[in-house]
Amino acid sequence: MAYTMLIRRAALAGTTLAGALALDFVTKWLILNIVMVPPRPIEITPFFNLRLGFNTGVSFGLFRELFLEHPLMLAGIKMVIVAGLVVWAMRTTKPSETIGLGIIAGGATGNVVDRIRQGAVTDFLDFHVGDWHWPAFNMADVTIAAGAALLVAGSLWRAKSAAPKSTTATPPRPSARS
Repeated sequence: MAYTMLIRRAALAGTTLAGALALDFVTKWLILNIVMVPPRPIEITPFFNLRLGFNTGVSFGLFRELFLEHPLMLAGIKMVIVAGLVVWAMRTTKPSETIGLGIIAGGATGNVVDRIRQGAVTDFLDFHVGDWHWPAFNMADVTIAAGAALLVAGSLWRAKSAAPKSTTATPPRPSARS
């Protein structure tokens, strides 16, 4: 039975990973090959644009100088993290954790593939207020954030199996008519 549950969790984690990865691949392909040909800012709403960018650093471009010269080093670090997430997803008993971890691993894998193929991550979602712009991001980043939110939400839900169970029988209440 334990082996069957492990297979089910692996299938669930793999499916969510593949779904997040596919979403990332499709959106990046559309941006690079159709929407941003030629590259230009596209205003969608007064606070949201499509704007093509390439991030050679970590989140928000941190450590850009270090990883510009060593893009495969960051990709390797992220793949070790992805492997850890997949192992965690297969070991947890909470489906919400398995799904959340699979979604995070899929998004991280999408960004790793970008880094290996082109030395940088393709970003295109640009939220802003006036002239202040949040750092551009992509659908892989969205899936990572969604997976993290699911993990947090799942940790707040009390699992049915976590509720303490009484091991002693409760004596019957005496009837008022006795």
